[in-house]
Amino acid sequence: MAASMRVGTGAPPAPGDLSGEGSQGLPDPSPEPKQLPELIRMKRDGGRLSEADIRGFVAAVVNGSAQGVQIGAMLMAIRLQGMDLEETSVLTQALAQSGQQLEWPEAWHQQLVDKHSTGGVGDKVSLVLAPALAACGCKVPMISGRGLGHTGGTLDKLESVPGFNVTQRPEQMQALLEQAGCCIVGQSEQLVPADGILYAARDVTATVDSLPLITASILSKKLVEGLSALVVDVKFGGAAVFPNQEQARELARTLVGVGASLGLRVAAALTAMDKPLGRCVGNALEVEEALLCMDGAGPPDLRDLVTTLGGALLWLSGHAGTQAEGAARVAAALDDGSALGRFERMLAAQGVDPGLARALCSGSPAERRQLLPRAQQQEELLAPADGTVELVRALPLASAGTPWLRVHRDGPALSGPQRRALQEALVLSDRAPFAPPSPFAELVLPPQQ
Repeated sequence: MAASMRVGTGAPPAPGDLSGEGSQGLPDPSPEPKQLPELIRMKRDGGRLSEADIRGFVAAVVNGSAQGVQIGAMLMAIRLQGMDLEETSVLTQALAQSGQQLEWPEAWHQQLVDKHSTGGVGDKVSLVLAPALAACGCKVPMISGRGLGHTGGTLDKLESVPGFNVTQRPEQMQALLEQAGCCIVGQSEQLVPADGILYAARDVTATVDSLPLITASILSKKLVEGLSALVVDVKFGGAAVFPNQEQARELARTLVGVGASLGLRVAAALTAMDKPLGRCVGNALEVEEALLCMDGAGPPDLRDLVTTLGGALLWLSGHAGTQAEGAARVAAALDDGSALGRFERMLAAQGVDPGLARALCSGSPAERRQLLPRAQQQEELLAPADGTVELVRALPLASAGTPWLRVHRDGPALSGPQRRALQEALVLSDRAPFAPPSPFAELVLPPQQ
């Protein structure tokens, strides 16, 4: 059965549309929509944009009448002047309605859940969590993104698997959910096209860290999914968009508040991103590490975050009585192979040769390495001194002369400045080895949860 779809009417009324009765019983014409330069000027000067203003801007982005410089100017105006909660909610809804809306079988309503991350170094949680949630009885229609700023993109990582196709029509997404219980797809001309344009523009206009733009971008993709619950992983720290926990908490509260205003149950987890998540950074390497996590192994910080976020989602959607119970169910899915089985189904359903999908999910780490793209050269950096690793969890204990970092590269050898910059990422101390703390800090819950 194909997913039914409807196209949102996100554009403002056309000039001359009739909106009500005048004092003489005659309809008054709607006001002429403002031109883009006027809208940009209003927001630049700290003014508040009306619903019609915001929808007019989004419509111009989608139909191509907004020039690239105008889009950049508006993004910068929003970045500098901000938006209130109502403006942000309208922008979110307008972006969501710029394309088709997904509708699923009624029986799926409580099963539909998703997770989103604000991005971080080595963050491959989505690759593990989506199939783990599917193994727990959920449906996960994940619309994900590509790399933004210094952060890696989930779609880029999955595309390192030969044949994986992130472009799926809405009706194909339902078939994927029926086959695998989860899918990870990109935006398209059908799904949230306005956000796709703004997302790319933010990356080149220094507006990545705008709170209302982040909120609208994340939630617009999730609104079209018809979810029962969403968890957003909001990163803070040296490798995150927001350097401290208080700034991240502000975004978390905005996400939860805007979600509630639009009828979406959102919880936001604050997690530390002062160091890479896991031990691998880079598309194919992160796929390998995600597979290792779905073997019931892998880095403890990755597994901890997967089970914590998954537990919160199962609890929010009514699939578990408590967060702890939900986390235990996700952990069991990683340990008994059911998450890995769902991942294999998703790979095959999204274009990967079934034999390759099977080999990736059943092979040893060495065998997997032969099946995924590899860099032509590898270069090791040696620990400069004895000491305990404080911030980079490559090894529990580094000794002078021990390799602590292996760089996979296709280009020329590392230059002196590049080597020095990488070596500065290793922070050593003379204290005894210790168990690193969980990256999870706190959970901001929706109202009345």
